[in-house]
Amino acid sequence: MTYPLFHARSSVRCFGGSVENYLAIHEWLDATKETFCDFRHRALRHHSQGVFEAERVFGITVQNSDGRVIPVPSVSDWLSRIRPESWMSRGYVLPVEGDSI
Repeated sequence: MTYPLFHARSSVRCFGGSVENYLAIHEWLDATKETFCDFRHRALRHHSQGVFEAERVFGITVQNSDGRVIPVPSVSDWLSRIRPESWMSRGYVLPVEGDSI
């Protein structure tokens, strides 16, 4: 099974509709694996600029075969789980979820 197909099936479980409603978006997001074939390929489209580009390509929403209007996927969950390192922000370290302040 290809990962875009797996992710499209996940979208069906979350939003309804059919695999065909989401497959093109997931294929577009994962096309960067042609360049770098591990999770780091996500650095090329799985971010805010990639989301805006996806909206230009696919529209702000898609209507699935159940008639439900679904926003083109966001990557906020991915970005919020990146563990900040001090070198990323000139020494300021953001608290990690679950850490006491």
